[in-house]
Amino acid sequence: MRIAVGGIHTECSTYSPLLQTEEDFRITQGTDLLQQIALTAEAFSKVTFCPLFHARSIPGGAVQTAVYQAFKDRFLRELDQCTSVDGVLLIMHGAMHVPGLEDPEGDWISAVRKKVGPDVPIAVSYDLHGNVTQTIIDQIDIFSAYRTAPHIDVRETHLRAARMLVTQLSGGPRHFVGWVPIPVLLPGERTSTEDEPTKSLYANLLKHDQRVGVSDANLMVGYVWADVRRATAAAVVTGTQADAVSEAAETIANSYWSERSNFDFGVPAKSLQACLDDAANCSDFPFVLADSGDNPTGGGVGDRNDVLSTWLECELIDAVFAGIAEPQAVERIWTLDTGDQVRLPIGGTLGSHCPFLEIEATLRKKIGTKSSSDREVLLSVNGNLVIVTEQRRPFHNLSDFHRFGIQPETCKFLVVKSGYLSPDLAGVARTSVMALTAGAVNQDLSALSNTARHNPVFPFQKDFDWQPRVRLSGRAQG
Repeated sequence: MRIAVGGIHTECSTYSPLLQTEEDFRITQGTDLLQQIALTAEAFSKVTFCPLFHARSIPGGAVQTAVYQAFKDRFLRELDQCTSVDGVLLIMHGAMHVPGLEDPEGDWISAVRKKVGPDVPIAVSYDLHGNVTQTIIDQIDIFSAYRTAPHIDVRETHLRAARMLVTQLSGGPRHFVGWVPIPVLLPGERTSTEDEPTKSLYANLLKHDQRVGVSDANLMVGYVWADVRRATAAAVVTGTQADAVSEAAETIANSYWSERSNFDFGVPAKSLQACLDDAANCSDFPFVLADSGDNPTGGGVGDRNDVLSTWLECELIDAVFAGIAEPQAVERIWTLDTGDQVRLPIGGTLGSHCPFLEIEATLRKKIGTKSSSDREVLLSVNGNLVIVTEQRRPFHNLSDFHRFGIQPETCKFLVVKSGYLSPDLAGVARTSVMALTAGAVNQDLSALSNTARHNPVFPFQKDFDWQPRVRLSGRAQG
């Protein structure tokens, strides 16, 4: 059997001033794509996978319309070239935003369905922070989503979708999808699967998987920083029996709805000044401070200087700031030698509205190359270290620091643009706090404009009743 594989994966804040371009996406194709997803010959001995391409970017602002269209057209062309396809596995995220398109993933998946026809099953793999629509559900046969946040089951999720697809193509029962939109939209930082009640809600999904007629049960948190009508939490269930699928989806939806007021941050979440007061009085290090409003992995711009500016005003020292995206500053610093001093403004270059900050810095290290557009510099600023980057990117792994000769385990203070901490940083933190800072992924939902979302939706509106209504895919009876 031949299965085409590929897709597009990004998360877009409608509050970001940036538009994503083609250069923001990393393209994986050929055998590299199959290895990335773990679709090995050992795991699927009787399957021939036809890898197309997978486009993935660091979350940010909306994707330029022309860029999205070019990716979609290329995907359909390559799908055409992959002859005699028996099935399609789409690796998606679910929170893409494209100006002029109400439902980009629905548009992409519908185009694939039109290309392969009604008889070829389509399986999709999603991020649990993606949004789902009836258009999407009506085009697919199999759905799987991450069950961890932070996401440590990415490959496992792809494999769940692939195995269901292979089982069906090998003569197993025909799958279909049912879902229940849930009128709740919460940030990932309040719904981490490391914390209750989310931890138990996701653990219970395994019990649904074991029911006769249910193949894969999913709870979607959705994406809150997109003011779009399709943004929603959802229960999404793949199965083979309508009654079992419907009952599982209804139960999952009710369980999430009943807990809607009980979700909270997994670490102390405070104003920036309160976090810095904690830092000044801390005695248990490393102390990790997450600048949540400018978190690039949630859709933040990554160029804000609020935390650095306030830290310096408070005359605090011994921190490592990782990092601030400042391509103009990197360009200027790149001509300097190690030990040289420079005075320059920093912050807001990519479009964020933040305080004016001019720093006196000493260059400590340069890494990357201009040709690869991955230059980064380590600066010493008033007793602190600041990493300034040419490109927006997170610093979630210990190796991100080791490249600069920094050992996070022995640092006093680490300041990162993040929401919930990555497993690496959580593992070294003795004290951690989340600063409720401004930015494109502001945790203060009351501060967000809310003009296009379907309403009522909790917590934007709170005084309303709701009962789940299961919606089966239009392919359920096909």
